[in-house]
Amino acid sequence: MLIIEDDATIRTALVRSLSARSHSTMTSPTALDGLQSLIDHRPDVVLLDLGLPDLDGRALLAMIRAVSDVPVIVISARDDGPVIVSALDAGADDYLVKPFAADQLEARIRAVLRRTPTAEQAGPVVVGRLVIDSRARTAALNGTELGLSPKEFDLLLYLARRAGEVIGKRELFAKVWNQPYGGADRTVDVHLHWLRRKLGETAEAPVYLHRVRGVGVKLVPPP
Repeated sequence: MLIIEDDATIRTALVRSLSARSHSTMTSPTALDGLQSLIDHRPDVVLLDLGLPDLDGRALLAMIRAVSDVPVIVISARDDGPVIVSALDAGADDYLVKPFAADQLEARIRAVLRRTPTAEQAGPVVVGRLVIDSRARTAALNGTELGLSPKEFDLLLYLARRAGEVIGKRELFAKVWNQPYGGADRTVDVHLHWLRRKLGETAEAPVYLHRVRGVGVKLVPPP
């Protein structure tokens, strides 16, 4: 669990309370440090204060949503309606006004985790003769394992979970590489080329991976 909170006293109290309830925690005192921790460690839940010293928490929410679907619970002393609504609209899953009881926070954490699908719940993803097992991190075509690199697997899984949708390269770069800025086109193009080769197809003769010029790419079953 990642706590993004600039007040050292509150951070310490949250860590103590959550650790006593068997949660593993990490903390960040600023927005940008918190974003980097999110990218590096992929926590299950983020607790986010809005009054951060380097960036408004709602702006950070938008940045988080560009790279992750992690549940975010805002913890803030601001209790005015428009702020709460704007935080939820920016991507927060819940909003808790300070001060709050530890049991109340624990209940909110349980609630957002119940709403978050797990790999075990999702099961294998099947597109045509392509079967992708997120738990075993294997992908097979016509019963033969493809032997993908970690990023090739992540890219294929993301496309397969959204089969039939055209997805832009910037979204792929943000979601698969957890990097919101820069390098999207080249990085994604190279990995798509490698992925096509392992699927036994090319950009000029697509079977599963179809390019939509100027928009992105989509994964579809063969006709």
